[in-house]
Amino acid sequence: MTHPQRDAALPRALWALMMGNFVIGTGIMVVPGTLNDISQSLGVSIPQAGQLITAGAILMGLGAPTFATLVAGWDRRRLLTLSLVWYALLMGICALAPSYTALLPLRVLAVISPAIFTPQAAASIGLMVSSERRGRAITFVFMGWSVASVLGMPLSAWIGGAFGWRWAFGLVSLMAVVSAVWVWRAMPDGIRPAALSRDAWRQTLGSAQLMLALGVTLLSGFGQFILFSYFAPYLQQTLATSATTLSLLFLWFGAFGLAGTLGLTRWVDRMGAPRAVLLTLGLMALSLAIWPLGRQGLWVQALVMVPWALGCFAANSAQQARLVHLSPILAPATVALNTSAIYAGQGLGAALGGLLIAQGHMLNLHSVGLALMLLAMGLSVWAQKRSVGSWS
Repeated sequence: MTHPQRDAALPRALWALMMGNFVIGTGIMVVPGTLNDISQSLGVSIPQAGQLITAGAILMGLGAPTFATLVAGWDRRRLLTLSLVWYALLMGICALAPSYTALLPLRVLAVISPAIFTPQAAASIGLMVSSERRGRAITFVFMGWSVASVLGMPLSAWIGGAFGWRWAFGLVSLMAVVSAVWVWRAMPDGIRPAALSRDAWRQTLGSAQLMLALGVTLLSGFGQFILFSYFAPYLQQTLATSATTLSLLFLWFGAFGLAGTLGLTRWVDRMGAPRAVLLTLGLMALSLAIWPLGRQGLWVQALVMVPWALGCFAANSAQQARLVHLSPILAPATVALNTSAIYAGQGLGAALGGLLIAQGHMLNLHSVGLALMLLAMGLSVWAQKRSVGSWS
């Protein structure tokens, strides 16, 4: 049962966790937003700079379930605060990195924090809200990623273009300090999700329903990040966008991303998470299908991005709600694995996108992404047919 005092403290705690995800999301997206400047200032190619995304994603993908086991007994107030302090420290050190060779391992160490914060924040929600409010609470907390796309990513792109990528990394470090203080002050004591036993992992990994749902997350992230990782160089090549224009496009994308997540937060408990997932994947597939039209001009490109933005961050929120609803008891494991799938998809997408760019196929990134997104939609339908007792 949910403790009434915890429900009373819910709004304050949720805002702090949402802010934490905003900082985490901004720190993740600061690399795609400043990719051009990182490449130029450190003297590396665009595909090589893109490996910062891949390397970080690998650590986050492997780290989320590993850390979920290692920190099982920790009080979440202390754990989440410490993860943000670590983020602040390492992002600050990254900003001072003298070379790409130094930056790469520092970036990998920095993203230990996202591997801990995002899944553990989601797993904590189940202990702070009643079951009928869980879907909305989870999507609200994950709205921080959408806010990061509205403010963090375009701001990083603008700062990177105007002052250099180091200042953008430094800004994330400063925000992480502020967020750590907020989480410490707002989170209640005594939030400790159940430890993940071997039996819990066995049940999770042995569940066809859960594994199929996680496959949807992996494929959708893979399909998106083939192109999303390289928005900056792609738009510079096709439309000769300046740093200011690029930041405005990111702001446009982020605004619709926030709108999509807000809409999902309001309707997910009514329409059901599986339907919400299929809708958001379909929106992204639509943008990828018509992506070449954007080469006709800046405003056409902006319009083509709208469906993708509406579905982008909302899809992750719907997937988290879907998994928690399928098995609330196994939520710490499934949320950790879902986070791993998100990051693994990002890493695979960035790696394949970099490989395609190195072979001269920058303009074909969208078609590969579309094929993977359609596979994700098909898998989502199959997963829903296999599920028993899930949301209708």
